[in-house]
Amino acid sequence: MATTSAKTPRQRVPASERRDALIDAAIHEFAHTGLHGTPVDKIARRVGVAQPYVFSLFGSKRDLFLAAVERGFELVAETFANAAAEFDPATAPPDVDVFTAMGQAYTELLESDRDYLMLQLQSYAACGDEVIRDRVRAAYARLVTEVERLSQADSERIDEFFRYGMWLNVAAAMGVEDLSVGCEWVQAEQAEQADAEQAEQAAVSVPD
Repeated sequence: MATTSAKTPRQRVPASERRDALIDAAIHEFAHTGLHGTPVDKIARRVGVAQPYVFSLFGSKRDLFLAAVERGFELVAETFANAAAEFDPATAPPDVDVFTAMGQAYTELLESDRDYLMLQLQSYAACGDEVIRDRVRAAYARLVTEVERLSQADSERIDEFFRYGMWLNVAAAMGVEDLSVGCEWVQAEQAEQADAEQAEQAAVSVPD
């Protein structure tokens, strides 16, 4: 007599896990195409759920975008905290301090996961939305507070650290290591532009 095997019941994924997976997917998608250029359905399909389910966990696309952005800021804060915890002034070279350690860790983060860099830039680009602007400002302020706590440095040194961090963001976004006036790639671009201008002027000066 043939027996029928009982079907294994499909295990439901907890909403908290789905939420985390959607934020991870949102980080990737928003990093590439921004708030307005990213369909929610694309994020949903990346996780294998229907779009209405996304809105049952996040009230709007903006809410999902903000969840992704805040996770990015939290990762940066965690990166700084880990670097500061591992830094030992007793064994560090004389010219290396906690800011050097945190800066190096941040550089490695930019190199290892470009999505977080691009999402951060997308968050600034979306600040025309007042709600997003307020939340991004709050996230940035929390990051400053964390660096103050970790470094116990004065405001001028912390300002310098964040200015250099923004410099790193721009350099990483363009895929270069240096933004100084005399660096090799800037000089090469300037030389190419000068050659193009000379060629254009020569073409104009040639009589018909």
